[in-house]
Amino acid sequence: MCLGVPGRVMTTIDVAGLLMGTVDFGGVSRDVCLGYVPQARVGDYVIVHVGFAISLVDETEARRTLEVLRSMGAFEQELGQELGQELGQELGQELGQAPR
Repeated sequence: MCLGVPGRVMTTIDVAGLLMGTVDFGGVSRDVCLGYVPQARVGDYVIVHVGFAISLVDETEARRTLEVLRSMGAFEQELGQELGQELGQELGQELGQAPR
């Protein structure tokens, strides 16, 4: 299954005319192509699919999506076991849920 995962834009940089950035997924950062969302700015939330930000979302929607992914166990599938568990635990703490 391939899902888009929400994350927060931490930095942006123009690389030879292509907007790139660092996106934070609950404490784990990844370099992401922001070319499909050139309006993205530091602090915005984006949906990332295979290294490409494909849309902007607001913080409420990002958190809701993370909660659904966590409840489905999709973090581990999409982001790898270690990263998925780390994100799921952090989201659970933010939402006041017991760790899994």
